[in-house]
Amino acid sequence: MKRFFSQLEQRMTQSLESISPFMRSVLVILMQAGLVALANGLAFVLRFEASISFEYQTIMMQGLPLLLAVYIVSFWTFSLHKGLWRYVGFHDLKMITSAAIVSSIASYLLLYPILGWLAYPRSVLIMTGLLSVVFLTAVRGVVRLLREWAVGGRSGRVRVLIVGAGSTGEMLARDLVRNSSNEYEPAVFADDDATKCQRTIHGIPVGGTIADIPALIRRFDVKQLVVAIPSASTAVMQRILAGASSCHVPIRIVPSTTQMLEHSVSLRQMRPLSLEDLLQREPIQGDRQELHPLLQGRRIVVTGAGGSIGSELSRQVARYHPETLILFERHEHSLHTLELELRALYPLLNLHAVLGDVTNNSQVQVLLNAVTPDTIFHAAAYKQVPMMERNAAEAIRNNVIGTQVVAQAARKARVARMVLISTDKAVNPSSVMGATKRVAESIMRSLNQQGPTRFTTVRFGNVLGSAGSVIPLFMEQIRKGGPVTVTHPDVRRYFMTIPESVELILQAAVRGDGGDLFVLDMGEQVRVVDLARQIIMLSGLRPGQDIDIAFTGLRPGEKMSEELVEPGEQVHPTSHSKIKRVVGQPVLPADELARRLDEVVDLLAQPDQDLLLTSLKKLVPTFTPVNNGSLRG
Repeated sequence: MKRFFSQLEQRMTQSLESISPFMRSVLVILMQAGLVALANGLAFVLRFEASISFEYQTIMMQGLPLLLAVYIVSFWTFSLHKGLWRYVGFHDLKMITSAAIVSSIASYLLLYPILGWLAYPRSVLIMTGLLSVVFLTAVRGVVRLLREWAVGGRSGRVRVLIVGAGSTGEMLARDLVRNSSNEYEPAVFADDDATKCQRTIHGIPVGGTIADIPALIRRFDVKQLVVAIPSASTAVMQRILAGASSCHVPIRIVPSTTQMLEHSVSLRQMRPLSLEDLLQREPIQGDRQELHPLLQGRRIVVTGAGGSIGSELSRQVARYHPETLILFERHEHSLHTLELELRALYPLLNLHAVLGDVTNNSQVQVLLNAVTPDTIFHAAAYKQVPMMERNAAEAIRNNVIGTQVVAQAARKARVARMVLISTDKAVNPSSVMGATKRVAESIMRSLNQQGPTRFTTVRFGNVLGSAGSVIPLFMEQIRKGGPVTVTHPDVRRYFMTIPESVELILQAAVRGDGGDLFVLDMGEQVRVVDLARQIIMLSGLRPGQDIDIAFTGLRPGEKMSEELVEPGEQVHPTSHSKIKRVVGQPVLPADELARRLDEVVDLLAQPDQDLLLTSLKKLVPTFTPVNNGSLRG
């Protein structure tokens, strides 16, 4: 029977699709007019208790064409011919009722004041309106019920558990029930609100709480889990992941609240649960209007533009329509890829991709003199800690000398502002990479007093998904069948998404007065092994069963946990809740810093690992090498 109704609906739909939209509207109006005629006849039967005299039969037949004309005009005015009956809801009931009220009033005015038909029963006009509402609503409701019944009986549909029985979950369930083209069937809700448990929504039971997810998956034979809680906290998302992980059920998530305000919820908008969802924090509440004076109509240079941070900086800067955007990068492929992307997105942008090296003093100086930029974002740096332990000379040349070259060239070219992208590894550094970034911070603060350029440093931790980070490594190891390698069970790191970190960098740049050191709010440190487990579970696998986790020991230069400030530094709030100003950082006198940097440059000619470590120690007294591998120049 269900299959018969489903096939019948498909045939009727195909037949209607072969007719022009205007003719379909005419057919719908005529069908509705027929229901009004039936309502009018029944109204006379009720008014005269099924005994209608010949006189009133005549009145009924004479008045019916006039009433139908009034109702047809009203139905067309209220667009009752446009709504799909299968999706009838409260809005349709409201429009039908409004059309019936208007039709009843218009019929009264036509028959009495205008035509003077005083014999026409007033009660019949009222009852015709009421019965029309009942008939028009009922026929739509029957069509919807039959369709949902037929669709619900289709075999082979994927049964879905919806986590969250609030308004979002209700909208999603309604969309799944209504849409016959999808292959998904809402089977059960899970919600921590005790007042909703054991209730039903659109006939779908609220079977239990988030803690009951494994049991609900087995009980209702669920094949897909959808999180319909746009504002879910990180803790809630992690509980949901833990609940579903033992059952090998894929997890999808609804869009953000902002996206939901723009579009109704449907399964087409769902996306897989990601690591960012498990590490999310409150959305950035910055005033983006503040960034327009910094970027709009300005000349901007981004060094290291092909890297993870540099490329995202370039994307976000481009949105503010700078006068000129210079992408400075020495890696040809990444620079070319970024240039193609930005030219496609912003065809009117005055964009220049410059292949070059920040350590090349003449090249940098010529570029800055030619462009005279307003702001330089210096993101060019080597960042891989173990590799820099083995290549200390290159780490110093790129991270230290490169920063010095760009900063001095910026001062000579009278650039208004330069922003250095630093790292939490510069705090009490245990690695060559961290020590070189700490020297770069010192260069910025020292040069701030020597010219018109305002030098600002922004310090933050790891970013999710950056080139060479643990996330792509873990995913590649999972793809190969494991094991996933973690250095130590207790290693912790700060993590932030790339777009979030870049937006905060821009917000910090606006607040820089010169000589500033800002740190970004990175939230709480995350155990890397927990991150590994979550990525395995997000891949639909079980840690320790499908994919093993192996501990390999700390690598050269690595610490158990990172810091954002040193004990001697104080953190002061700024006008942005997620940006703090660091004060009290000891800085070498400018002449002494310059002298020691000259010594380092001399050492780079014939690098010696012991001398390089000694020179870094002089520049950064808090540098304490740990677990170092052999250094090669």
